[in-house]
Amino acid sequence: MGNYQNPHHIHIIADSETWIEGNAVAQLETTAKLPHMLRVAGMPDLHAGRGYPVGAAFFSEHHFYPALIGNDIGCGMTFWQTDLSAVKLKPVKLAKQLGNIDTPLSQDEQEALLGESASDYPFSDDLAVGTIGGGNHFAELQTVETVYRDDLLPAAFDSNRLQLLVHSGSRGLGQQILQRHIEAYGHRGLAEGSEAAADYLAEHQAALEFARLNRRLIAARMLDRWRTEGDCLLDVHHNFLEQTEIAGQTGWLHRKGATPADKGLVMIPGSRGDYSYLVLPTQDCQISLNTLAHGAGRKWQRSECKGRLSHKYSADSLRQTAFGSVVVCQDKALIFEEAPQAYKDIDSVISAMKNAGLIELVARFKPVLTYKTSGGCGGEA
Repeated sequence: MGNYQNPHHIHIIADSETWIEGNAVAQLETTAKLPHMLRVAGMPDLHAGRGYPVGAAFFSEHHFYPALIGNDIGCGMTFWQTDLSAVKLKPVKLAKQLGNIDTPLSQDEQEALLGESASDYPFSDDLAVGTIGGGNHFAELQTVETVYRDDLLPAAFDSNRLQLLVHSGSRGLGQQILQRHIEAYGHRGLAEGSEAAADYLAEHQAALEFARLNRRLIAARMLDRWRTEGDCLLDVHHNFLEQTEIAGQTGWLHRKGATPADKGLVMIPGSRGDYSYLVLPTQDCQISLNTLAHGAGRKWQRSECKGRLSHKYSADSLRQTAFGSVVVCQDKALIFEEAPQAYKDIDSVISAMKNAGLIELVARFKPVLTYKTSGGCGGEA
């Protein structure tokens, strides 16, 4: 499938090596027909979601659609450089030291880690603060495999250190916000300037702040378990709404599983058994609505993964990747649902964006230790 536009103002970033399922394209086309929708863009990781596609951006005028953002408002990536040496790497020992980090942090624990807590955020009783969640969320230690542009690396970047990538969101908060909205307004859009729009935007902002804090807490508790320090190099949401201008037109940009291309350097991870890329967006990404892929993108539905894989692999065998990296995931359903085979090849996604002139490659990273859960886990992707 090559790059194309159709009468409904759809643009898909893809090349001859990009595989995108027909249902995902159909969802994108349906979304493009919503009232007030100006343009939509599908990324090379585009895949079907629960009624709306994931790996896409949607640009509307005068109205916006909370349902397009979904229940995990503020889901995103934070990337840390740790003080752990990549030379003295022992993944099994690191996993043992880490232990179980599925238990929500108390206010005292939050304050001990960061000097602040989530206690002032609304609807915080059921949020599971400081936890990764289920679905495609993870925390992963990585080593530098290739540096393409030394001059574009963050200041003080050290290739001899282990890097930590955390992918998580607003946990229970985003779900509560979306549920209240759907109960009140269904899937209809909200008119800008209305009381309902102002209420949603205030809750949306609280969820963004909470999601960023949650990722910081996850990273901080992991570093604490390893008795080391670290520096946050970047933190970027990929599920959020913003009012912005594109091609001279002001409107509402919705990103669902889509990385902003106007926030500087960003990380685009593969599956737990694939590379992750640090990239710099190019200056003009308007063709993709100033948006990039947020990862490899699903190839298989979760419900079909175990049937496709269980005759070839045991759950235990899937806890080590082809790279020799260790996977901590004691949820037997999730270990199959999140298997590398269930995802697209990250190089095909990166190549499509590079060929479209959207990114400059900065560095490539290899997984060492991927943490999903040490016990049962819940939450949404």
